[in-house]
Amino acid sequence: MDLLAFPFVATFTVITVLIFGLLAQRLLGVRLGLFRLLLTGAFALVVGPMIMYAMMGQFTIAPGEFDQSQGPVAFWFALLGGVCTILASMAFLVVIEAFVPMGSLPPPLVWGRGLFARMRRTRRYWQIVGIAMRHGLGSYVRGTRDDALDAPSGRSQLGRALATTLNAGGVTFVKLGQILATRRDVLPAEVAAELSRLQDDAAPVPWSQIEPVLVSELGAPVEDVFAEFSPQPLAAASVGQVHLARLHTGAEVVVKVQRPGIRPVVERDLDIAARLAARLDTGTRWGRRMGVRALAAGLADAIREELDYRIEAENIAAVAASANRQPDVVLPEPHRALCTEKVLVMDRLDGTPLNRADQVIEERGLHRDELATALLDCLLRQIVLDGIFHADPHGGNIFVLDDGRLGLLDFGSVGRLDGALRDALQRLLVGVDRSDPLAVSDALLELVPRPDEIDQQALERDLGRFMARHTSGPRVSTGIRMFGDLFRVVADHGLAIPPEIAAVFRALATAEGTLARLTPRFDLMGNARALASGYVEEQYSPDRLKQAATEELAALLPILRRLPRRIERIASAAEHGRLGINIRLLADERDRAVLRSMLHEVLLTFLAATTGVMAVLLIGTGGGPQLTDEVGLYALIGYNMLVISAILALRVLAQIFRRG
Repeated sequence: MDLLAFPFVATFTVITVLIFGLLAQRLLGVRLGLFRLLLTGAFALVVGPMIMYAMMGQFTIAPGEFDQSQGPVAFWFALLGGVCTILASMAFLVVIEAFVPMGSLPPPLVWGRGLFARMRRTRRYWQIVGIAMRHGLGSYVRGTRDDALDAPSGRSQLGRALATTLNAGGVTFVKLGQILATRRDVLPAEVAAELSRLQDDAAPVPWSQIEPVLVSELGAPVEDVFAEFSPQPLAAASVGQVHLARLHTGAEVVVKVQRPGIRPVVERDLDIAARLAARLDTGTRWGRRMGVRALAAGLADAIREELDYRIEAENIAAVAASANRQPDVVLPEPHRALCTEKVLVMDRLDGTPLNRADQVIEERGLHRDELATALLDCLLRQIVLDGIFHADPHGGNIFVLDDGRLGLLDFGSVGRLDGALRDALQRLLVGVDRSDPLAVSDALLELVPRPDEIDQQALERDLGRFMARHTSGPRVSTGIRMFGDLFRVVADHGLAIPPEIAAVFRALATAEGTLARLTPRFDLMGNARALASGYVEEQYSPDRLKQAATEELAALLPILRRLPRRIERIASAAEHGRLGINIRLLADERDRAVLRSMLHEVLLTFLAATTGVMAVLLIGTGGGPQLTDEVGLYALIGYNMLVISAILALRVLAQIFRRG
């Protein structure tokens, strides 16, 4: 090819490809990306010449010579060939949309850019699969040991295999296992008990790697921001580590610094965990029963929140701003100007972690029951009254301060409840305290998404047996066992605990272990029910009721002033026989849009079917003028109508595949 002609040929080819792609897009009524547009046009460019050759071959006298006398007829056949070419490109596009819908694959540029990242992820994926196989999790993944999970020993064995696999998987999987261990609302108790043994210990990162993170996040050298900074970490975990420091103002602070390069590792492992969860959800009965896909998504969200220290600073500020703060419980004050995604600076609380504070409590003569009551009161006020609460109150996150008060740390994981859930939770706790199964069932059905069909009488009987077991007579049941039995009742009736309420029970179960270490005789559930009843009494005290009534009356006053006039107009219209009701069907634009789309598709389907039937009748009808030796006028019209029918049918199919 002449080099001078090549640019013109290339330009003409690209323009032709775009024209065919745009025509197919317009006739199908869908919007295509540039890659699909070019691919569709290129397909038309390939098959077009073959279709035209098949159409125009009958008008060829010799190679390269056409019968000039058949010019008008050849024009209509050429036009039909062009339309068939567009039809073929439309069919090609519909097939692509059926098997590879728009958006199911990333754009080519993104796909190419992430090729090496996918290769690393694939290598890591098979590494995790190999770890799972080596530690005995393979048979559970394949679903061949589902029947063994019906027995407690089988569930314990699954828990041990899962715990050893997660422990060998590294940072992210250990974190997943720790959070998973607190989800006794979805996991069997035996599995959760095995996962609770996972420890989030890690070797500290050297100062030479931590200092660049501080400089990058704070935008200044460490000595410019802090008057003193200890390079030796006070504590180290899988995600970050804590250092002691002092600001130039003289304030003693602790600085939590995220490990360098931890986010890409966590994101890659979370993606792998999501894929494994999808495999378990579709391939195993126990995976579907536990809802591992949704569970993995929730755990991933929790871990991503912990990777952003700004969220923790906001959580501390939100809990500290509560109107129900207790003077006996202290929260560290974050220095918001110094808090970034990877660095958290907050006031230092001088004290000892509760899980190592036995000697301190004895030396200072602190009352264990008073400390336990203050801690439980603080947590319950956060849950029942404030709606934002510490979701992980284990002994390492609670300090006994030097002045005898308690300090709460690590607000990377918090729970939130809206007003409606808090009211229902209060009624649930009060109903349990009063052993009222009717009140408990009503409150429980407000807490959970209510299914279309439920046997409420059977639910009340099961809740009555549940309360007879745990609230009557000597209270020997632990909170964990009580929550487990409650979750079992909920699951037996097809109900699903919302994540917010599951976080409440998880926090209380964690708090029970902390309180049991502080004072083994402490009755968590008994004290919780008593405190919750006290909160309800506080809210419904005469002064509170008077204030609430005054606020409601002030809000209703404008409505009450207009009410007599409206009643009078309604009565007058009824008296004179002019009372009517005006109902507007399909008043919502969304409803009209759905109905309009359905009508369009039905109409197009009807037209396609009608045109197709007429085309077949015309093609099979003899007589009429003969355009060529084999094709008559009626047949040519039928072929054109058949193309139109196919275009209409493909348009309907494209809309269906695009939505589905």
